[in-house]
Amino acid sequence: MTHKPGKYDRRSIRLKGYDYSQAGAYFVTMCTHNGECLFGDVIGEKMRLNEYGMIVKNEWLRTDKLRGNVVIDKYVIMLNHIHGLIMIMGDGRGTPQRAPTVEQFAKPISNSIPTIIRSFKSTTTKQINQIRNTPGIPVWQRNYYEHVGRNEEDLNEIRGYIIANPLKWAMDRENPNSCV
Repeated sequence: MTHKPGKYDRRSIRLKGYDYSQAGAYFVTMCTHNGECLFGDVIGEKMRLNEYGMIVKNEWLRTDKLRGNVVIDKYVIMLNHIHGLIMIMGDGRGTPQRAPTVEQFAKPISNSIPTIIRSFKSTTTKQINQIRNTPGIPVWQRNYYEHVGRNEEDLNEIRGYIIANPLKWAMDRENPNSCV
């Protein structure tokens, strides 16, 4: 089999050279595999979580309990995705964080956004698949969207977007119209 450039090459969507373990605010969106509606229903513009949605919620809220330098801010779990604002606090030693000069893909960096997301997806997938009796079946898309919060105005817009998500579900691009 010949290699076709670009066909199977993985491209990072992360900011090149940015240290995702440094203190800051990170908006993340994770979608289910194939947009499958797994986590509940929107009823009367409110999200009602089912058993799988409760697993996602419980694990999301456990994130800051497992990591002393992480705070979970606003979040919403929708039928086929989750939006969340994660705050990574300073390490408390007054040591400035520096972006790496060489990208290190596949090497987990403790308490970094990629490691937090990888752990979250792994544990929720394992629990959901145990209930469904579907070992090895993906629950989440391979990647996730992230945005580094830039200032308080940016964070307030993100918070508003998260809060309004269930209200706008009928118009949401993640709504496949077949979930209902």
